[in-house]
Amino acid sequence: MNNTIDGKILDKIVKNTLDAIEQSKMQIFDIYEAAKNEMESVKKDVERVKQATVDIIFVVDELEQKEKRARLKLMAVSRNFHIHTEEDIKKTYDETKNIQVELAVAREHEQNLKRQRDDLEIRLRSLKKTVDKAQNLVSQVGVVLGYLGSQMEGVAVQLETLQQSQAFGAKIIKAQEEERLRVAREIHDGPAQAMANVVFRAEVCERLIDVDVERVKTELKSLRTQVRSCLKETRKIIFDLRPMTLDDLGLLPTVRRFLETMQDRSELICEVRTIGEEKRLDPYVEIGLFRVIQEAVNNVEKHAQASRVLVFIEFRRDFVMAIVDDNGKGFDVDSAAIGIESFGVLGMRERINLLRGRLEIKSEEGKGSRVIIKIPLN
Repeated sequence: MNNTIDGKILDKIVKNTLDAIEQSKMQIFDIYEAAKNEMESVKKDVERVKQATVDIIFVVDELEQKEKRARLKLMAVSRNFHIHTEEDIKKTYDETKNIQVELAVAREHEQNLKRQRDDLEIRLRSLKKTVDKAQNLVSQVGVVLGYLGSQMEGVAVQLETLQQSQAFGAKIIKAQEEERLRVAREIHDGPAQAMANVVFRAEVCERLIDVDVERVKTELKSLRTQVRSCLKETRKIIFDLRPMTLDDLGLLPTVRRFLETMQDRSELICEVRTIGEEKRLDPYVEIGLFRVIQEAVNNVEKHAQASRVLVFIEFRRDFVMAIVDDNGKGFDVDSAAIGIESFGVLGMRERINLLRGRLEIKSEEGKGSRVIIKIPLN
């Protein structure tokens, strides 16, 4: 009897289990959002109906006073019919009847508004319970997912093959050299060239300063413009290497700025949403998580043919989670297993492993892709 467990089957079972729980969490969050929006709408309806009820109560009070005076007048006319014409009596009777009809309609309207108000308040209380339950369920499912993720982490590590580790090491070295070459090329073609030109033009100004002052002024203005351009390029290179906003403001503002830049330079519609209360994380966690989100969004721009990318960031006491979701062409994860383990994804996995976290990629052809990152905070 063969008791050997197929690693691929076990890995697939683990992933399918965690995927099902994560999908349930997202569905509960959608229910929470829908119920919350409906609750706000019902709140407005309650206030509107309450105000209408107050208004109609005033109308009913006025009509009751008016009807009372009309009845007294009709009684007086009836008792003294010999001094009133038949036309006066009929007119008084018709006026009283019309007021009574108007009063009956107003009272019916008042009762309808009160019933509507009561029904809306019951519905509002029910929606409030639904919102509270959905919010609690999101947190509870998150706790369960975190527990399962931590328990399955050891299994996932054992499922990593030696061949993948060797391939990753080689690609890391290659990527480091490529990154150094890229930075060197950017500095050479950008700031270095600009600074060389600044030196040359400064020498021209030095020679012309006693000969042609006006031309020197023109040259200095052009020189100032070029220095500003050089400074802008240098700052861009520095931001790519290490965003300063990450140290000053934290993860969420840096992600927002990155997505704004991405939306400006591409046709992607970029959006970020948060769950939980935003908080500062350890610097190594913020830079690691930001780089993974950055790589995932860059992959969407380059390969997904998507029109929208949505970044969820969830802050919890024990973990932080990020989800990068797009509506692109997607792919078959199983058949593309080798393809997706390019350096970009391998680098993302290595960063997450260093943070003792977990990274998953889910996709279907024609249904977009989702990258899920979860990092423990204790």
